[in-house]
Amino acid sequence: MERADGNANRPDILYGLHSVREAVRAGTRPIRRILVLRVDRQFSDLVQTARAKGIPVHVEPPAVFHRLVPHGKHQGVVAFIAAKAYSTTDEILQRAQAHSAPPLLLLLDGVEDPHNLGAILRTADATGVHGVFIPERRAVGLTPTVAKASAGALDHVAVCQVVNLTRLLGELKEQGVWIYGVEPRATTSYGAVDMTGPVAFVFGGEGKGLRQGIRNACDSLIHIPMKGQVRSLNVSVAVAIILYEAVRQRGSLAHTSVT
Repeated sequence: MERADGNANRPDILYGLHSVREAVRAGTRPIRRILVLRVDRQFSDLVQTARAKGIPVHVEPPAVFHRLVPHGKHQGVVAFIAAKAYSTTDEILQRAQAHSAPPLLLLLDGVEDPHNLGAILRTADATGVHGVFIPERRAVGLTPTVAKASAGALDHVAVCQVVNLTRLLGELKEQGVWIYGVEPRATTSYGAVDMTGPVAFVFGGEGKGLRQGIRNACDSLIHIPMKGQVRSLNVSVAVAIILYEAVRQRGSLAHTSVT
């Protein structure tokens, strides 16, 4: 199976209260230190948890946060953390096996907006996706903006970066995974297909959709019916619709909060 090298040795800046809190809670990446505006009120739980785990916490003035995160939205919290390491295809399939569940996989063919990728990872975590695959080129990687947009989900979702998505589709087929490409021009509705077995859903990038070679490599093409005049959905919304149909067919989820 193809492996794209991770970047676990490169430090990242993680910002935003939810993102940093989830990184501390998950404990999957070493955190060197955390900077906060204050140690009281909304920061108190984070500060106590971090200190209990031996993570240094420093109080800094607003100017420090504005310098580290020039465009704001840091919410007064910044962490220096090891970058997210990419998983391999084998690791993701083994993860599904460990959960005694048929693989539920997500492939993104060129999503470039970090906020879309972050929202997709958040949905992937909520719906129990075993792994998300992204291409190495012409797509956003696991940036701090993606981590912030994912509201901490990045630390709970396995992500594999691959050089060749078409080759990956062939490898997944050899493992018995059925590949559904989500394509507006398809004739089969997403609600009419069986999602209870080993499945992977492939979504195209913003504005471009699936590339022809990727469409040809899918086992089936499905679409989301739309009654309005606009003929496409934001990719993160489309992902959520499809994944929650898979959840419905596979069984219910525990109640989760909406923020």
